[in-house]
Amino acid sequence: MSQAGKIALIGAGHMGGALAAGWLRNKRTGIKAEDILIVDPSPSEVVEALIEDHGLEHIDRLSLTASTQIGTVVLAVKPQVLDSLAESLSPLLTKETAILSIMAGITIKRLENVFGDRPIVRAMPNTPTAVGSGISVCVSNPAGEHFENQATKLLKVGGDVEWVRDERLLGAVTAVSGSGPAYVFLLAEALAGAGFAEGLPRELADKLARQTIVGAGALLAASDKSPQDLRRAVTSPNGTTQAALDVLMGSGGGLPELVRMAVNAAERRSRALGAEPENR
Repeated sequence: MSQAGKIALIGAGHMGGALAAGWLRNKRTGIKAEDILIVDPSPSEVVEALIEDHGLEHIDRLSLTASTQIGTVVLAVKPQVLDSLAESLSPLLTKETAILSIMAGITIKRLENVFGDRPIVRAMPNTPTAVGSGISVCVSNPAGEHFENQATKLLKVGGDVEWVRDERLLGAVTAVSGSGPAYVFLLAEALAGAGFAEGLPRELADKLARQTIVGAGALLAASDKSPQDLRRAVTSPNGTTQAALDVLMGSGGGLPELVRMAVNAAERRSRALGAEPENR
């Protein structure tokens, strides 16, 4: 590891747990069990298993009595706890300690106000990180540019990693890929429900909806064609698919307009989460 000291994973829920599991699973990271410190009073079942199986160091909370040298902090907690967390974490950091934040909406400026001038990377991963099929988009402060390779390594275990230089884009990233899996799960839920309403057994409707989305995603990943081209390839003139798309893309903008509105609402909420406490 290029950063001296342990990786302190603050928050060991679903996303934090997915990253920790990936670090240990992917030997190319060079991260060993003894390099990781878990800080969470109630870690997820996945992390509890990692603690038991790999002997990861785990503490409920940080304090001034902690003797562990922290080289990198990965913030995987809810944005609302940032200010209270800083009181216990800040005194334990050196000027060289780097921070990788995956907290939705929390800007680099707010992180600098809380933790001072140090290497900081803000990232937005998504839940498919848990199966190595996610994507993260990152931005760094000037001090954090030399930390970008390390941050990429920490996030790459969960899937693709992209970098931007305009932090304002992170709100849209959060709305598209960060929240996006929920939109797809809602589609699977709605598709299965519609199949059941048409007379399919519930179990079969659920399986058809799930595998259709899994298969369509695999085809999209494997093809060099655009989503628009793939959609057109499925759609025969005056056929069953066309009848359905006439409804989904009908009056008032249909599904595309609903998705645009949904992404806009998520982007606005992301910006609100990043506002200073007194402006919330």
